[in-house]
Amino acid sequence: MKKLLSVFAILLFVVNISAQEINWVTLEEAVALQKKNPKKIMIDAYTNWCGPCKMLDKNTFKNKDVADYVNKYYYAVKFNAEGNETINFKGNTFTNPGYNPANANRRNSQHQLSTYFSVRSYPTILFLDEQAEFLSPVIGYKTPQQLELYLKLFKNDAHVNMKTQEDFSAYYSAFKPEFSN
Repeated sequence: MKKLLSVFAILLFVVNISAQEINWVTLEEAVALQKKNPKKIMIDAYTNWCGPCKMLDKNTFKNKDVADYVNKYYYAVKFNAEGNETINFKGNTFTNPGYNPANANRRNSQHQLSTYFSVRSYPTILFLDEQAEFLSPVIGYKTPQQLELYLKLFKNDAHVNMKTQEDFSAYYSAFKPEFSN
């Protein structure tokens, strides 16, 4: 019996090591952390009712390569784009005045921060630079390797020299993913 418990404990430990978690913080915390250690911010704008948002959580954000990379190079923010939290950002207070608690797990009114970032569909991953200035949205579900392209594009500032769709297409064609899917 002791051997069986020991094996079970070891298996549990191995599973916990391989199931990496992204260190999610609030937007306010991310901005404060940037002042001490500048990093870009990645915001996952999701809703409770969104199927592709749940897939992004399960398949992409739980991926070890994604979690390791995001934790190392970004401050990661989870943001319920139809939620009821009060968020202070860039000297403004953002709320959801039309929020209906009865619709907490169904379509609800859009949060003011969603409007600020022009989020129109879910999931949308928002990227901000080291001064919390908006860089770009990435719309829709992404596999780990698809998200890797954007994580590295913004982390390495490769987007700075892109002026045309052709520039992005060349980057996309040359990109060799390293993350496991």
